[in-house]
Amino acid sequence: MASYIRFDWAMKRLLRNKANYAVLEGLLTTLLKEKVTICKLLESESNQEDEYDKYNRVDMLAENSKGELVLIEVQNNNEYAYFQRMLFGTSKLVTEYINRGEGYEQVRKVYSVNIIYFSLGHGKDFVYHGKTEFRGIHEGDLLELSPFQRQTFKVDEVSQLYPEYYILKVNDFNRVAKSPLEEWIYYLNTGEVPDNATAPGLETVKKQLQLDRMSKDDLKAYYRHLDNIVILRDNIYTERAEGRAEGRAEGRAEGHAEGLVEGVQKTARKLKEMGMDVTFIEQATGLTAEEIAVL
Repeated sequence: MASYIRFDWAMKRLLRNKANYAVLEGLLTTLLKEKVTICKLLESESNQEDEYDKYNRVDMLAENSKGELVLIEVQNNNEYAYFQRMLFGTSKLVTEYINRGEGYEQVRKVYSVNIIYFSLGHGKDFVYHGKTEFRGIHEGDLLELSPFQRQTFKVDEVSQLYPEYYILKVNDFNRVAKSPLEEWIYYLNTGEVPDNATAPGLETVKKQLQLDRMSKDDLKAYYRHLDNIVILRDNIYTERAEGRAEGRAEGRAEGHAEGLVEGVQKTARKLKEMGMDVTFIEQATGLTAEEIAVL
């Protein structure tokens, strides 16, 4: 089975090319269970080129043929407040993409698609979908749109007016891919495409995202990208494990906390030695710029 370019690297370097929109359209069509056509890409937070800038995270903002906004975000590194981050991202889009003076009926529909490579919350599944519904606290009934609202907004349910969230916990996928969505999760997890894959977009992955299509310089940068991710994960995992061990050895809650703090500080020092910028270290460790400066 051939290996292909990881999706996060492809998002940053390749999928912004209109010729490769089919990859994104395939993922979204498979996930949302309806045909998705991307009309254009919009400015997003991580449109940067330096190899160290947010290699742990990359996002892309697209507008589909219905004028809806789709925010696709890949997160490689653990972020304990990621649920709030998702809320902030969709809220920001809702307010940014409406003109002053326009009526609320002009609020854009937003889909937030989050591809995460760390353990977020507790659950048995590897794909989660969140939407907003209103239920009566006495009758338990679902609040529905009026016929006029259905006709005006061209939707059937109140939840279709609100942002929807998808969380793809790709590291938790450890089975044989038997459905189009599982084929996509398998690729996101392993960088490989099953030989008999039929999911939309994966045929384009096979044609456009082969490693042997990359130039020597791009391939070198790509492998540095993979090494950086592995190093970061290993550092944080090791230091947190050491912190837990120190806390257990002392046998007290404060010893446990002190060990965790020391572990995070060790990680920050290593990242500084690797030449990472302060913003990245803040995101990776949760320390402030002032705390990092004195390490």
